[in-house]
Amino acid sequence: MSTKPSFGKVAVLMGGASAEREVSLMSGAGVLAALQSQGIDAHAFDPSERDLVELKREGFERCFIALHGRHGEDGTVQGALELLGIPYTGSGVMASAIGMDKVMTKRVWSALGLPTPRSLTLDAAQQTKERLRTVPDELGLPLIVKAPHEGSSIGVIKVNGYSDMQGAVAEAMKYDSVVLVEEFVSGDEVTCPILDNKALPVVKIVAPEGKYDYQNKYFTDDVKYLVPSGLPAAEETEIQRLAVEAFQAIGCRGWARADFMINAGNRKPTLLEINTSPGMTSHSLVPKSAAAAGIGYEALCVQILALARLDGKS
Repeated sequence: MSTKPSFGKVAVLMGGASAEREVSLMSGAGVLAALQSQGIDAHAFDPSERDLVELKREGFERCFIALHGRHGEDGTVQGALELLGIPYTGSGVMASAIGMDKVMTKRVWSALGLPTPRSLTLDAAQQTKERLRTVPDELGLPLIVKAPHEGSSIGVIKVNGYSDMQGAVAEAMKYDSVVLVEEFVSGDEVTCPILDNKALPVVKIVAPEGKYDYQNKYFTDDVKYLVPSGLPAAEETEIQRLAVEAFQAIGCRGWARADFMINAGNRKPTLLEINTSPGMTSHSLVPKSAAAAGIGYEALCVQILALARLDGKS
């Protein structure tokens, strides 16, 4: 029997102040229980209720980041932990910041020739009725309006007609100062986790009426997750290849999850976004994929924790 590594005192960062707080608390609770079940000295830590400086004062030696969204997944907490000198799971400051910003992520991917849907961004000055009326002419209908700094499908609205544009943009603006508008890609929705620079099995998502929203993601059992995905082997291999390329393109490390649509017309996968602090709830996709690769939830949490680093250090 192999000896488990000693991680010292571990903080599971969960909760936070983002719109995804509720999901983060569920992820964190699962991770905490898993680490404790493996004999690791792990403790819950909510940055919205306690000052991060307390991590240093209380002797924490490593952090498992189970925060989602702003002030947790966007490089801010990562920067604070860099200053405190406490290794943490997931990507570093730059990759976390880029990955949380869907506009910047798409710019990097596009510059490197990775496939991603055509899009445009609109700041407050560009959201006039006259301008919004022209957007469907540029990207076609239906299209997708997104708040580019949110996750868990928060601030994501499908637009089916010209008259829907104003309301969709107004809804996205509740969460962000700019909005991202993307062409709608019809086809299969899939996701591919990456663990230590290697792709895990692809998960195919089959949501009721194609509606993979916040409610269906976390609070119903109506969505089907197929792993094995049932895709042709060549398609799965291509998605896995692109997932690793997308991960490396923005400088990710540790673990992440890349989301795709497979165009129904030509069966080509196109990248939607990358999650640098994916969910770890009972409905989450990384644990489902890992299980298909023979990695149980507890072992997965330990593997992710073992990859904790500071920027520039191995």
